Amino acid sequence: MKNTKKNMNIGAAFFFIFFSLLFFVLIVRFVTIQYTGEAEGKVLSAKAAQLYLRQEKIPAKRGAIYDHTGEVIAEDSASYTLVAILDKDLTMDPEHPRHVVDPQMTATKLAEEIDMSEQEIYERLTIEERKQVEFGNAGKDLSLTVKKKVENLKLPGISFLKESKRFYPNGIFSSHLIGYAQKEINKKDKTSEIVGKTGLENSYDELLKGKDGSIQYEGDIWNYILPNSRKHVVEPVNGHEIYLTLDKKIQTFLEDAMNKVDEQYQPKKIMAVVADPKTGKILAMGQRPTYHPATRVGIDKSWHNEIIETSYEPGSTMKIFSLAAAIEEKSFNPNDTFPSGEYRVDNKSKPIRDHNYGQGWGRITYLEGVQRSSNVGFAYLLEKMGTKAWREYMDKFKFGTPTGIDLPNEVSGKILYDWPIEKVTSVFGQGTTVTAMQMVQAMTAVANNGKMMKPYVVEKIVDPNDGTVKETKPEVAGQPISKKTAKEVRNILETVLTSEHGTGARYKIEGYKVAGKTGTAQIPDPKGGYLYGHNDYIFSFLGMAPADNPNLIMYVAIVQPNLKEDENGYPENGSVPVSMIFNTVMKSSLQYLNIQPEEIPDTKIASLPDFSKMKVNETVDYLKENALVPIILGNGEKIIGQSPKAGVSLIEGEKIVLKTNGNLTLPNMSGWSKRDVLNVAQLADLNVNIVGDGFAAKQNIKADTPIREGDHLVVNFETPKQKIEREKAKKNKEDEDEPLD
Repeated sequence: MKNTKKNMNIGAAFFFIFFSLLFFVLIVRFVTIQYTGEAEGKVLSAKAAQLYLRQEKIPAKRGAIYDHTGEVIAEDSASYTLVAILDKDLTMDPEHPRHVVDPQMTATKLAEEIDMSEQEIYERLTIEERKQVEFGNAGKDLSLTVKKKVENLKLPGISFLKESKRFYPNGIFSSHLIGYAQKEINKKDKTSEIVGKTGLENSYDELLKGKDGSIQYEGDIWNYILPNSRKHVVEPVNGHEIYLTLDKKIQTFLEDAMNKVDEQYQPKKIMAVVADPKTGKILAMGQRPTYHPATRVGIDKSWHNEIIETSYEPGSTMKIFSLAAAIEEKSFNPNDTFPSGEYRVDNKSKPIRDHNYGQGWGRITYLEGVQRSSNVGFAYLLEKMGTKAWREYMDKFKFGTPTGIDLPNEVSGKILYDWPIEKVTSVFGQGTTVTAMQMVQAMTAVANNGKMMKPYVVEKIVDPNDGTVKETKPEVAGQPISKKTAKEVRNILETVLTSEHGTGARYKIEGYKVAGKTGTAQIPDPKGGYLYGHNDYIFSFLGMAPADNPNLIMYVAIVQPNLKEDENGYPENGSVPVSMIFNTVMKSSLQYLNIQPEEIPDTKIASLPDFSKMKVNETVDYLKENALVPIILGNGEKIIGQSPKAGVSLIEGEKIVLKTNGNLTLPNMSGWSKRDVLNVAQLADLNVNIVGDGFAAKQNIKADTPIREGDHLVVNFETPKQKIEREKAKKNKEDEDEPLD
C-alpha cells in the first residue's frame, strides 16, 4: 500500500515538473513572439497582412490608331460579359440580396434580352455547388445598350464584367496594313490581354499596349475592401497613339473601287497604292483578297501584305524607268527611228517580239515606240545607253533593295542580270522582280522632279501619358534623275494617254492631265516558262496627276482577272478593270483634295421660253437637253406657271419649277437652296417659314404629300458644317447602340 502511494507521488511529481516546464516554455515562447513579433523567422504582422492583402490589375488602355486627320481606324472599346452570382453567403442583408434569389423569374426576364432560351438560362442558374456562372457566347461581348436594359430589370445577383475589345469602326479598311489584335490569356498570371497579331498592330504592339497598373488593398473573403484599410495604387501607363499617313476618304474611295472590280472580275489578286510624291506619304493602300479585322473572315485567303511581301515581274510599267535612264544618259531622241517587230539578242535566245505577235508597225520613231509600248524599241534603247548604265540606274531607283518602309516582312525583289537575254528583258520588266512599293517609290522621282522619296505610313506617334510626339519627316531616298529628265519623262508619259498610238487612252480623266504607263506582265508557270491565256497576266497602270505638277501617284495591279467577251467573242482588254480602279480613285481623290481641273468644259447657258405653250413631256425633254433640272408640281397636262419666268438666262444644273393644272404635291427639297425652296412656295401659293442657314435639311410637309393654296410650309436649313456634325453624332450613337462584333 505504501509502495503504491509512493509511486503515485513520484508520478504526480513527474507530471507536475513536465507540465511546469511545458508551461514555462509556452510562456517564454509567447513573451518572445509578443516582444519580437516573429515566429520561425517570419514576421507575423506581415503574414497577417498577407492573409487579407488583395491585389488586382488595372489594365492599361491600348493605344488607338488614327488616319492623318484624326479619324479612328482602331481603338479599344468596352464590352460586357453577363454573370450570375449563385453563392448565398455573399448576401449579408436579406433585404438587399447579392445572389440570384428567384432563378425562374430571372431566367424569364433575361431570355428577353440575350440570345438564350429561358430553359437554358434556368438550368445554368440552378447548377449546384457553383458560386458564379456565365452564359456562353450569348452573354459575351454585350453592348452598352443591352447592359443598360438588363440593369434596368434590377435582378438580384445579375452583374457584368467589363472588358476591353479591339474595335475597327471602318470594317475592311487597309486590313493587311493595319492588321488586327485579339484577346489572349497570359500563361503566367492567367489574365487576359489584347495582343497585336498582324500588320501595324503587331509591329507596334509594345508601344500600343502600354503597361498595366495595379491596386493593393485589404479585403475580406469576398474581396470587399475592409473599412479604414490602406490602398496602394500604381497607375497604368496607357499605350501610345499612332497617327498614319492614310487618308480615310481616299482609302474609302479605294476600298469601294476594289470591291466593285473584285465582284465583277474575280481576279486572283488586286494591289493598289495611292501616294503623295512630294513627301512619300502613303495615302491609301489595299489589296484583294482581304479580311475583316474584327471577325478575321477571309484571312485564310491571304495572310500577308501583298504590296511589300510579294515580288513579281512588273512588265511594261518598268519602261518608265528605263526611259528615264535613257533620257538622263542622252540616249533617247524621240525623233530617231528603229525597225519594230522583232529584236534578236543572240543566236541562242528566242527573239524579242512586240506585243502584236511580232508584226510591229514598220519603222517608227522612239517616241511612238514608247506610246505603243514596243519591247523592241526599248531593246534598241538599251543598246544606245549600254547595259552597264542601265544596271546602275536600277540601283539608283533602288530596285532589288527594300524601301525601308515602316512595315514588317518587306522583301527586296531580285534583279536578274547575268545573261544577255536577262539584261535586255529587264529593260521592259521581264525576268527581274519588284514589289508594288518599290514601283511607287521609284515613281516619286519622276513625279517629284528627280528627288525620290522614301515611302512611309506612320506620320507620328503620341505618348498620351506625357504628351510627347515623335514625328516622321519626309526622307529623300535618292536622286536618280535630274529635274529636266523628270519633266521630259512626264511629258512623254502624258502622250501615252493622248496619242492616237498610245496604249493608255482608257486612263484619261476629264479635266485633269494624267501621265502614266500601262503594263501587261507575263506570269511564270511553275512547270517552266510562262502561262498563256488571255486572262493569265498581271495587268497594271502606274500613273500620276496632274501631269505638270503631280499631287498624287497611283499604282494598280490586277492578277488574272476573268475578262468578259463581247458579242463577237473577243475578250475585253485587261486595262478595263485596272482603269475602273485608277480612274475612279484618282479623280475622286483630286476633287477631294480641292485640286482644280485644268480643262473646264464650257458651261451651257439657256434662256427660258414660255412653257405655257408646251406640253409637260416636251418641256421636260427641253430642260434636260439644256442640262436644267425640271421640278413638276401637280399631275396635270397643262403648265400654268413657271419659276424662273420666261426670258431669264440660267446655267446648267439649275432647277426650273413648273406648276401644272393638276393636284399639287410637294417635292423632296432636301439639299435645296433657299431660292429654289422659295420658288416652289411662291408658285404653289404656300406660306413658307425659313429656319436656319445653308441648305434644306428638313420640311414639315413630307415629300409627295398633297398641298393646297395657303398651306404652311416650314423648312429647316443647315450649313455643311452642321450637317457633318449631325451625321457624326448620329453615327457615334449608332455605334454605341450596336453590339460589338
